This record gives sequence, structure tokens and C-alpha cells, in this order.
Amino acid sequence: MDVLLGKTLAELQDVALSVGLQRFAGKQLAEWLYVRRVTSFDEMTNISLRGREALKARYIVGRHAPVREAVSQDGTRKYLFAVGDQFIESVYIPEDDRATLCVSTQAGCKMGCRFCMTGTLGFHGHLSAAEILNQLFYFDDLTNAVFMGEGEPMDNIDNVLRALEIMTADYGCAWSPKRITVSTVGIPAMQRFLDESECHLAVSMHNPFPAERSAIMPAEKLLSITDVVALLRHYDWSHQRRVSFEYICWAGQNDTPRHAKELLRLLRGLNCRVNLIRFHEGVETIKNERRFPASDEKQMTWFRDYLTDNGLTTTIRRSRGEDILAACGMLVNALNV
Repeated sequence: MDVLLGKTLAELQDVALSVGLQRFAGKQLAEWLYVRRVTSFDEMTNISLRGREALKARYIVGRHAPVREAVSQDGTRKYLFAVGDQFIESVYIPEDDRATLCVSTQAGCKMGCRFCMTGTLGFHGHLSAAEILNQLFYFDDLTNAVFMGEGEPMDNIDNVLRALEIMTADYGCAWSPKRITVSTVGIPAMQRFLDESECHLAVSMHNPFPAERSAIMPAEKLLSITDVVALLRHYDWSHQRRVSFEYICWAGQNDTPRHAKELLRLLRGLNCRVNLIRFHEGVETIKNERRFPASDEKQMTWFRDYLTDNGLTTTIRRSRGEDILAACGMLVNALNV
């Protein structure tokens, strides 16, 4: 049966007509799905009983709860969702007056970054817009969303853009795009995101030298980091929209003065920030040849201060949920055991 969650207003209007309802019922369906976030047709009380029965015969709402949960000592929570015959994980991060969900867009990932535990899962399929939204709709207190879970969002660009439209449209969740950040390693489909969305962008860089980056991130061969930055220079990165560069630090491999100077050269004149990330070595699922030595706090602080002192705003991102394999690059569906 077809799923209603993830359909646009125009599509919901067509659904209404297809079951004998008036066109305006499409707006009612949108409100029930995206504002009131119902899980069944029986809750749609301003739609006639006959109409609800007709909808039940052809459609499902598409909402379902996670099957498992893990709680970190720092308050971070990780959830396992079933998507068809696969599983994906989402991470809920509470902090003061904010609540952020780290959303998955694919089951596994095909980018093959050598340092990423999620990459060891392999690729098992794109998530539909409904499966993306279902993760978000489980929570009623979210203030922000980051598309940084399993998968490369730009590799699933159609469904990601559809989900973003529903999240930001007046007929949908009516979120400001400034509440949403979408990550990418940098692939050609990124240009569609830049053209069709106003959400923030986070680029996984990790090394400013193309040859060195290519050795750890095969996607460098699809679109070089120099080409990524050149493309970004054509867009307006004002206070209404932000671009950041994610940078995991490894001792002696990308945290040296040589790398800092190249970062400054590469990003000079671009309104952006750099987020430094402590490397999480993970567990035995990472083989020895995949391990990278993590930079120590002193070196990361030096790297941050050097970049900031030379005009490139740089921060060290606080790590959350490492003890439950919920931190950056650690989603391996460990709850599905």
C-alpha cells in the first residue's frame, strides 16, 4: 500500500480526489500528517468516516516507533528504526534549551571513508522521504535537525529535498531552514541542494590537500575539495545561510602547521567556519589498518587558535554519546544485536 507520509501538498490533494474527497481535503491531510502528526486515519476527525475508510483501503500513514533505545551517560539517546528489512539509527542530543536530532538518510553508506565506522556497514538502500521524516516525527520537542547520520544525504538527493520541503513548507512543519543542517562529503549532487534548499550546509573535509584527502575519502575522486570550495564561492553565505567544514583531527596526519596554512589558503575569503572533531576510535568493528591516531587536546587547541587568530572562525565540537556508539562516524546499527 502507498504511504501518505512524505507526500507534498499537491500530491495529498490528488490523494483526496482519488478517494472521492474534495480537493481541500488534501490540506486537511497535510495538517493531520505534518502538524498534528497522527499515526492513524481514525484520528483524522474532520474527514468523513467514509473518506477515512477509503483512505485505509489504499494507503497507510507511514508512522512507526523505534524498536530499541540506548541512553548515554551524557544524556544523548540513540534509537534503532526498522526500514523495510533493514535498520538505521538516529541520535537525539539534548542540550540546555535545544534538542537536536541526527537524522539518517540511507541504510549504511557507500562513500567508503576509511576512518568511518558507518562505512563498514556497506550500502543497503536509500531511505524514502517518509522514512526520513518518521525519525523526526517520533520527537515532539526538537529545535534542530542535522542530516549527519547514516549515509550521504546528497547521494539520496530526491528524497532529502522532498523531506526538507515538507519540514520547511507552510503546509508542512513550517520550520525555518536555519534550524536544519545537511552534511556532505562533497559530490556533484550537492549543487542541486544549493540551488533548491536554503538549509545550512556542512562539508566533511578532514584534509585540505586533495591527494591526502583522496587516500582516506574516495569521494574526493568524484568532486575534489578544491572544486567543492570553488562551487561554494558562487553562493551567498550570509547570516541567513551558513556553511561549515567538519574536520576530524588525527595526530601528525592533518593537524600540522602545513595543514593549517593550507586550510587558510583554501578557505580565504569564504564566509564559513571550521568545526574540529575529536576522533572516536570505536570498538573492535574497526580493524587495525583502519585506525587513525587521534590528536590530543593540546594540539587541537593549537590548531583551533591558529586558524581563528588568522581570521578563520574555528571551534572544537563537543563529543556526545561515544559510550553508546552515537558520536560522529560511529553509527553501525549496534542496537540491532
